[in-house]
Amino acid sequence: MFLLYFLLFISFYLISWHLIHKIRNLPPTPFPTLPILGHFHLLKKPLHLSLTAISRRHGPVVLLQFGSRRVLVVSSPAAAEECLTKNDIVFANRPCLLAGKYLGYDCMNLTWAPYGDHWRKMRIATLNILSPHWVNSLSEIRADEVKALVRWLAMDDNWAQPVDTKKVFFELTRNVMMRMIAGKRYYGENVAETEEARRFQEIATEASRIAGATNIGDFLPFLRKIGFKRAEKDLQALQEKKDSLLQNLLDEQKRVAKEENKNNLIQVLLSLQETDPKFYKDVTIRSIISVLLSGGTDSSTPTMEWAMSLLLNHPMVLKKAQAEIDDVVGCDRLVNESDLPRLPYLQNIIKETLRLFPGGPFSVMHESSAGCRVGGYWVPGGTMLLINLYSIQRDPRYWSEPDKFKPERFEGMEGFRDGHRMFPFGSGRRRCAGENLALRMTGLTLGSLIQCFEWGRNSEEPVDMTEAASLSMPKAHSLMAKCKPRESMRTFLSQV
Repeated sequence: MFLLYFLLFISFYLISWHLIHKIRNLPPTPFPTLPILGHFHLLKKPLHLSLTAISRRHGPVVLLQFGSRRVLVVSSPAAAEECLTKNDIVFANRPCLLAGKYLGYDCMNLTWAPYGDHWRKMRIATLNILSPHWVNSLSEIRADEVKALVRWLAMDDNWAQPVDTKKVFFELTRNVMMRMIAGKRYYGENVAETEEARRFQEIATEASRIAGATNIGDFLPFLRKIGFKRAEKDLQALQEKKDSLLQNLLDEQKRVAKEENKNNLIQVLLSLQETDPKFYKDVTIRSIISVLLSGGTDSSTPTMEWAMSLLLNHPMVLKKAQAEIDDVVGCDRLVNESDLPRLPYLQNIIKETLRLFPGGPFSVMHESSAGCRVGGYWVPGGTMLLINLYSIQRDPRYWSEPDKFKPERFEGMEGFRDGHRMFPFGSGRRRCAGENLALRMTGLTLGSLIQCFEWGRNSEEPVDMTEAASLSMPKAHSLMAKCKPRESMRTFLSQV
């Protein structure tokens, strides 16, 4: 008898849910929606492929239930444009998840803050320190770090000993960002404070491991109360370590400021603190530094590794890029950032890499502050928005041969966005503030490595292009590659 009542209850629940859904004109949703779990039973890893399959069955605007949270999944340029232009203000909020609570300063840093006055001030502050003036003024740091990498690769016989490109790019981007932020490097040679460097390396490795992970407690809160607290404790411990390190850097720069003028971003923020101490408190500066550090490394590192993987699987594209650089730059100096606008094929390689493997398969999560219409359907307030960039940027309705690596498809296209068919750095008012810096760093690094070295695969087999099951979509297996100096560059490299 109990089983009969239970089955009747479940049947009534599912039928009622379906009828209410139709009456309210909500977007299509897979049937059934299970009590408590919602649609978790439909999800498999990697999430972007699972959601792509759901969208192909139910349409480009789908409403899912992830435990206690409604999630709108958008998989077409038209629907994405409607969300990020017509409904831009409505979707300008972020959901406050555990990552935002702990790593995002209680959801109050630039990435996680709700739309409003505080977020606008944070956005203006970040745009000021990432202005073309400041990015240009620190170009020597980026050039110096890339030059150091080239020198190291030229010294070692890396054709016999493969290069772990993920490790190389990871350390390069973090050295660049920390030199820009605080004038320090924590990897390789000339590391002064070895203990501080060790602490930074541990924090960076842990942050990289946690990045892209999904915390089930964000969607099933009751699990956090019955023992599933490990992920939350890890986030809290990581933030405490990171915050302590950043405050030490801040205190050190305050002491240095009285003795000499340092050209780094902390000094810029400290000068703003003098003019507006009420807003630029230490915690605000720490939160801005944290966003710069994570944003400046977490997307550039995998993009460069994906690009090198694609080039090794398409050696004719690599040869064409080398020929372009030889023609524009020559063999007696390294590529510099001012050369990048004159290297359109290199730019097209980066664009095609970002199309196939964006920094994350989804745009950064949004949340609706009020009800609105998308694709003719009603979307309630408090709904999370996931725009499936991976699906849009590989959809055969918008791209010919979408799964093929064809940099030539971008010939004549200005910039790195193509309406809402491709927008790897986001769109609307919450678009990535560090896009310019990321593209400069990626272009300078790839251009220099293509210019100076012959690259080869570590085996006869094509490079494995499997994606890791993560929200940030790194490669599942690190790229191990062979390299040796090009004959035309040997004289120059011997003098670097």
